[in-house]
Amino acid sequence: MEDGYQNKTAFIKGAKDIAKEVKRQAAKKVGRGVDKMTDEYSKRSYARFEEDDDDDYPGVPGGQDSGYYRGDSQAANDDEGGHSDSTEGHDEDNEIYEGEYQGIPRADSSKAADSLAGGDGQQFRDMAQFEGERRKDQEELAQQYETILQECGHGKFQWTLYFVLGLALMADGVEIFVVGFVLPSAEKDMCLSEESKGMLGLIVYLGMMVGAFVWGGLADRIGRRQSLLICLSINSVFSFFSSFVQGYSTFLFCRLLSGVGIGGSIPIVFSYYSEFLAQEKRGEHLSWLCMFWMIGGIYASAMAWAIIPHYGWSFQMGSAYQFHSWRVFVLVCAFPSVAAIASLTTMPESPRFFLENGKHDEGWMILKQVHDTNMRAKGHPEKVFSVTTIKTVKQMDELVDMGGDISTLRRYKLKLTSLFQQVRSNFLAIFNPEYRRTTFMMMAVWFTMSFSYYGLTVWFPDMIKYIQKQEYASRTKFFTKERVEHVTFNFTLENQVHRQGQYFNDKFINLKMKSMVFEDSLFEECYFEDITSSRSFFRNCTFISTLFYNTDLFQNRIINSKLVNSTFLHNKEGCLLDFTDDNNAYMIYFVSFLGTLAVLPGNIVSALLMDKIGRLRMLAGSSVISCVSCFFLSFGSTESGMIALLCLFGGISIASWNALDVLTVELYPSDKRTTAFGFLNALCKLAAVLGISIFQSFVGITKAVPILFAAGALAAGSFLALKLPETRGQVLQ
Repeated sequence: MEDGYQNKTAFIKGAKDIAKEVKRQAAKKVGRGVDKMTDEYSKRSYARFEEDDDDDYPGVPGGQDSGYYRGDSQAANDDEGGHSDSTEGHDEDNEIYEGEYQGIPRADSSKAADSLAGGDGQQFRDMAQFEGERRKDQEELAQQYETILQECGHGKFQWTLYFVLGLALMADGVEIFVVGFVLPSAEKDMCLSEESKGMLGLIVYLGMMVGAFVWGGLADRIGRRQSLLICLSINSVFSFFSSFVQGYSTFLFCRLLSGVGIGGSIPIVFSYYSEFLAQEKRGEHLSWLCMFWMIGGIYASAMAWAIIPHYGWSFQMGSAYQFHSWRVFVLVCAFPSVAAIASLTTMPESPRFFLENGKHDEGWMILKQVHDTNMRAKGHPEKVFSVTTIKTVKQMDELVDMGGDISTLRRYKLKLTSLFQQVRSNFLAIFNPEYRRTTFMMMAVWFTMSFSYYGLTVWFPDMIKYIQKQEYASRTKFFTKERVEHVTFNFTLENQVHRQGQYFNDKFINLKMKSMVFEDSLFEECYFEDITSSRSFFRNCTFISTLFYNTDLFQNRIINSKLVNSTFLHNKEGCLLDFTDDNNAYMIYFVSFLGTLAVLPGNIVSALLMDKIGRLRMLAGSSVISCVSCFFLSFGSTESGMIALLCLFGGISIASWNALDVLTVELYPSDKRTTAFGFLNALCKLAAVLGISIFQSFVGITKAVPILFAAGALAAGSFLALKLPETRGQVLQ
């Protein structure tokens, strides 16, 4: 009995030692001591053993850990009987753990937490030391990672990922063109005013601005692949909904959220792909990836050309629900995004992201997959991945383990709050002294490039439309004081102006009125039936004993006119599509198709020369040539001349965009790469909105102001670009 009592006493003492060891390890990790959570935990561990009496005491279980907490020092405890060297000789009542306990960090953060032990004054010095160690780890990882990519080679895996990410980039290119192509039809279908029409044209850029900033920041915290999947899914869902909704406000909302989704694709895609590319391949293959944005524009132009003018594709359910051909086009434009989602599910996360976040095994497995895939494709399946250990970056837990006493909702709320704080601190980090000058210089270059490029590329089609309108107006026929009696009009009336005319007992049956204007005219005992009109109006006219049957000549078409004993029966309700611009629509789609195709030579040249002449020379040189080409715009007075200048400008400027994308990827470290890229891309969309708004206001007024604005912005951008550091030949930070 005495032996059993002594065994139990020794066991209880061992349990108390273990509880103290838990407190010591927790205090060591956090550096601020322990609080009542650990006190209560040690009391529960002690009480659990004290409740056992002499009769049912089971003895010390060999290797069983259910009766007490096993911390990071479990192996040491097993070897040393529950003691560590640091606690031997201390009295049980020695209060060396006083302080405020802040939670037990995860095991992977123990080294980082160890370095933060000490008082408040020491904590700041230790934090600086921790940041220095973390930066050193990142530099070592960058060098080792480059060596590993060299061993993995460039082959089947990178080309597969190239096409998968290309689909995501293609979806972004499509999104830029969607609203511009559907606007001529949507504005008639939804009865849009000029103000509403302008908002619909800009809403996608506003959505993409928000999306680039949000998804760029999240991709550095939750991963490139996961963020890209989420943003593409949002784009797909709301693109699908936007093709079916009937109201203008709901369509506007869906296009806004669709833009928010796709806005993250460019920052994530370039960062994601760059982390699988070796140094000598990075500039070239990132430039090849840019071609998918061009393919997206070609796809959108071709689909618009093939679908929108074919109004026979539409159907309607009464007057409440109409699904016209432009809605089919919107639906088809969601296909690249859906295809990108399906393809991306087969690809892994960036191994660089895992290694930057301390996940060694996950990163190593992906790099081995890259190596084995490429070696098998090259006919060398016997080659073994020789890397066994990869440097990981020190981590410090920012999500505190709150234990099991809080609700799930509260836990998720704390995690979201912490995630927001992490994203915010990551964003502020790109304005630290180390990156401040680079960030401000990049902001200026991105802004000037986007302001001039998007402003001019939207101004070009508007100028072509204006030239077409002027040419059309020059062919207008004018009729004054004509008198027409007992005549039946059953053919198309187009591009005519009738003033002070008199029409007696005339019939207008089953015809289309295109750009017809009747001013100060008299219609007496006339009959209008099955009339479809576009840009046709009756101003200051008088209708006496006139019948309108199944026409759209009501309210919107008859302005400041007098109706005497006249009747409207079975009016065509709602706004109807404009059937008059079929040829012009084909021309606009064709112009966009040519303008997008014209960037192909620039893409090829930039891809072949990016790693040979450097990013800065490519960026500055292309910007200077684009600036010079702007002055040729003053000679574009015909439709064909404007198309040629559009192709020239697009083909030259694409090289500077490719260089800017590569430079942005390489100037920032991996843990801040998509955050910085997303912010700069958001600024790009803001500049696009300003450029489009300013340039459009000068259509038909003057060419000088847009030309000077664009040339000045490009000149400033090319000058500032030369002040940036060259990144050719450097390892990926």
